Amino acid sequence: MNASGTRLYTDSEIETLIDEISQAALEAIEQAAGEAAKAAVLASIEREAEALREAQRWRLEAEIRQETIKATKKAGTKNAVIAGLICLLCGIAVGVSGTLAINK
Repeated sequence: MNASGTRLYTDSEIETLIDEISQAALEAIEQAAGEAAKAAVLASIEREAEALREAQRWRLEAEIRQETIKATKKAGTKNAVIAGLICLLCGIAVGVSGTLAINK
């Protein structure tokens, strides 16, 4: 120590301190890099999961639309058959009543 109370270090003590600080800094950098890599992987997994959820939503929506189209086609066919039968029956009724009217 000198007169002001400051401790003086030897060159070897300074080199030892520098080595210890450098080693601690390297370990901290490695740990930070590992944490950053983990965060990047987790973010990537989250993006992938969101993409899969979106794909699932689109698939379900497509299935619902496909079922709606099938139901609409079925109802359209049913309505066409009913309309055809009504027209046939009306035509027969008009034809029969017209024939009866002409024969009187």
